[in-house]
Amino acid sequence: MINLEDLTIRKAHEAMINGEYTAMDLTQAYLDNFKKKDGEIHAYLEVFVDALEQAKKADERFAKNENITLLTGIPVAVKDNILIEGRITSSASKMLENYHATYDATVIKKLKEAGAVLLGRTNMDEFAMGGSTENSAYGVTNNPHDLERVAGGSSGGSVAAVSADMALVALGSDTGGSIRQPASFCGVVGLKPTYGAVSRYGLMAMASSFDIIGPIAKTIDDAQIVFDCISGKDDMDSTSIQKPSVQVENTKIKIGLLKEAMTTEGLDKEVVKNFTESVEKLKELGFEIKEVSLPSLAYALATYYTLVPAEVSSNMARFDGVRYGLHVDGKNMVDDYFKTKATGFGPEVKRRIILGTYVLSSGYYDAYYNKANIVRNMIREDYRKAFEQVDVIITPTTPGPAFKVGEKIDDPLQLYLEDIFTVPANLAGIPAISVPSGYKEVADKKLPLGLQFFASHGREDILFTIAKSFESK
Repeated sequence: MINLEDLTIRKAHEAMINGEYTAMDLTQAYLDNFKKKDGEIHAYLEVFVDALEQAKKADERFAKNENITLLTGIPVAVKDNILIEGRITSSASKMLENYHATYDATVIKKLKEAGAVLLGRTNMDEFAMGGSTENSAYGVTNNPHDLERVAGGSSGGSVAAVSADMALVALGSDTGGSIRQPASFCGVVGLKPTYGAVSRYGLMAMASSFDIIGPIAKTIDDAQIVFDCISGKDDMDSTSIQKPSVQVENTKIKIGLLKEAMTTEGLDKEVVKNFTESVEKLKELGFEIKEVSLPSLAYALATYYTLVPAEVSSNMARFDGVRYGLHVDGKNMVDDYFKTKATGFGPEVKRRIILGTYVLSSGYYDAYYNKANIVRNMIREDYRKAFEQVDVIITPTTPGPAFKVGEKIDDPLQLYLEDIFTVPANLAGIPAISVPSGYKEVADKKLPLGLQFFASHGREDILFTIAKSFESK
């Protein structure tokens, strides 16, 4: 019997190397857990029928002692907006319900080369628009810690799969907190890398200057192993960058306590208490902590929800019912176009397309879109100045623990406010990681809380170093 609860990539790797169990045994254990749990959680949209075949190929690598990596035979769940050749990739939308990917995303190509086992595709908010996975066209993903609550979003399925031991690690995408927020809600680790550190080739675009693929795991080390595999320059993505070869010493890290964070309206009292306790733990670990200020932070959410819908309206224009995806017949070509979009897109996608088209329209472009880009540059500059004083900035990941299914879905503004601590990293393009930091007890349930670390461009090494220290405490 494999103990999935305490399993890490390194433990699984050593066990397979030593012949304690095979990759097929490991994959079967996760498939068995899926059968037991996913009926209630709904983390997966599809579990791949050839998962055991993939595992058999990994076992052949071990038998021949050829091309073995830390990820060989490791079961990975993949968010449904990342292309896997020959498989349905729907972005949890009716628009792409029967769309089969024609090529592998770069991250998938790298995982296949490493010998990983792709277990299945996970549920998400439609086209990654949302923070609760309630916007999926195929039903909500429930939180493994309390089935009446959301798993978060938009990478809710990937996070729930890892949290419930239905995958050892997973891939998600983060446009404004879509990895970190659900990671906080479900008590796992979620990394949003530096913009460009991981290729976007084969990731369905939501907002192209914000989107980034990242790992979800139960430990910092597992997240780092996946990141090391999928990151790097890619000729197929002109925005991708080479990973800098720098390492930081633990003792030299200075932590910035964000002055504006704890005065944010709507912060749960238990989140404030947990954050204060987390700061004390970091002090006990010997880190120097000083207060820093980001004056433009107050405008981050408004800036984000101006720029992102603008990019959404542009990116969603390709789904016209002509080239691929859903097609609904109308009276003429224009009617086809309108009926296809009306049928294929859900309410949140439509809302963002309308908002984005508005801010880009003649007469409003300068007032909204251009102004928001100016503020985005101010936020970048504020972070640049702050990182001259400290190496890391910390905030809570979310204003509160996971909320109940249906509690906020009819109030988009309340849902958008859940992103208040996560969107600044995407605006600035810097790396950020959410790590489990404790729980809030509600009735008989323990709801996870998360602590978020930010670092400057390309400095994931700092995040991994400090997060591992915090994890050990």
